[in-house]
Amino acid sequence: MAVGLIGGSGLERLIEGDKSSLVATPYGDVYVVSGEINGVEVFFVSRHGPHHEHPPHRVRYRANLYALKKTGVEKIIATSAVGSLLEEMPPGSLVVIDQFIDFAKRHITYYDDVVVHVDVTRPYCPSMNRVLFEAGRRVKAPVRMGGTYICTEGPRFETPAEIEMFRMLGASVVGMTNVPEVVLAREIAVHYSLLAVVTNYAAGMQSRVSQEEVVEVMSRAEENVKRLLYEALPRIDELSVEDDCILYREYAEKYIMGR
Repeated sequence: MAVGLIGGSGLERLIEGDKSSLVATPYGDVYVVSGEINGVEVFFVSRHGPHHEHPPHRVRYRANLYALKKTGVEKIIATSAVGSLLEEMPPGSLVVIDQFIDFAKRHITYYDDVVVHVDVTRPYCPSMNRVLFEAGRRVKAPVRMGGTYICTEGPRFETPAEIEMFRMLGASVVGMTNVPEVVLAREIAVHYSLLAVVTNYAAGMQSRVSQEEVVEVMSRAEENVKRLLYEALPRIDELSVEDDCILYREYAEKYIMGR
């Protein structure tokens, strides 16, 4: 079974024999790159579009997830740049996220026309999370197991006052894109893990935060991310995950994928 990847530009360079195709969805067409990584069939979607044209508040989240599900993907590994709220988690760190707090204003769901309350007690797949962490340790990447991602609306960065509040709430990292992505994955019964890449300390913890710094540190961390994924993917592909999505699989087939 193929594994889906969602991330920024650069990850597709890890794919062997890659080819692009346009996948039609009810939410718009999506460019999907397919090929192999370490012998595993993968389908990759660039979260912000092939030319990074969609800002965080306008990412086509439903289209991206729907396109991967349509290819037959049942497991997704996502990567995302984040700011650190913890002194002990410096830029360059990798974090396997296990919880989120939603401060975005998107309210995006596949269930606009039917009442379905989706459980997100475990929003990220624990089995896949363990594999990612163990793979990171084997390749000696600076990986940390567990962390809470707080999602803001963007595209602006946060104020120091907001960051101080988020720290009091127990958040570990801050970003602009993981919600509703993780929730939509649950709605369509796809097992999902997020590997967060710390690119900076959050506002108030350093003199200023710039887009240029985020891009630069993300580029430097790319090699660690690639080595971790190369190591993890064969084990992710073979993994028997806890099947806590079964209720939503029935709903997904009935209300979403049949559109």
